[in-house]
Amino acid sequence: MNIPSTLIIGYGNPDRQDDGVAWHVLALLAEHFGYPKPDDGEVEFFPAGQNPDLLFSLQLTPEMVETISRYDRVLFIDAHTGEIAQEINIERLESRFQTSPLTHHLTPQTLLSLVSTLYQKDPQAILVSIRGFEFEFSHDLSPQTAALAPKAAGLIEDWWDRPDYVK
Repeated sequence: MNIPSTLIIGYGNPDRQDDGVAWHVLALLAEHFGYPKPDDGEVEFFPAGQNPDLLFSLQLTPEMVETISRYDRVLFIDAHTGEIAQEINIERLESRFQTSPLTHHLTPQTLLSLVSTLYQKDPQAILVSIRGFEFEFSHDLSPQTAALAPKAAGLIEDWWDRPDYVK
């Protein structure tokens, strides 16, 4: 099977408990794909010319636009709070510029809009968000979110094997 070039971006703050769930999911994916297994939250993920490539950041930044433009598809991983009903939510994303009252808040849709505008590229994009329950100062996930991380990694592995998995 010819799998399109793929970038998986996890973002959040691993020092704030469940906000860092994306890092934990990336660690599980690294193990699944046979990449070096990280030992702790200090290990960075960055594109290394693999497929899929893994990237982790505290937040989405405009500097990611050029990196994203080099891929056919991108999957974003983030935590969500109770405003989304599903414990693990998967949705297709469309390029859409969004303004934010928070100057440090950039959405995946806005990044995709910048990729389209600056590079005339429109990678297929998906967001996987995982329910967070506790956001205190800790590297450890809450028990509830820790149980969801392997499930989210499994859903991403299914998507990897079957790109049409998310409609």
